[in-house]
Amino acid sequence: MSDKTEDTGVIEALLARLNEYRLPRLLELKERVDRGETITDNDLQLLERVLEDGREVQPLIDRNPEVQPIYAQMTTLYAEITAKAVQNEQKAT
Repeated sequence: MSDKTEDTGVIEALLARLNEYRLPRLLELKERVDRGETITDNDLQLLERVLEDGREVQPLIDRNPEVQPIYAQMTTLYAEITAKAVQNEQKAT
């Protein structure tokens, strides 16, 4: 199997997981932190998994520039959520 074919399969699986699981949960989390709520331990675990996944797929993203905009958008969403979560936590203490 060629690298491009293998990359395509991995990208398809990652996008399916993103659309079915990660993105809905992250958008729901963003809504909550935007309302001023603090994050839960489960939320923190999700954010840690997303960060770790991002690190793991970085070489794949580098090889496939067509998916880099999606990766950039997810990175931005992650940064927005974490920044707002920190603000909310500081306000709560």
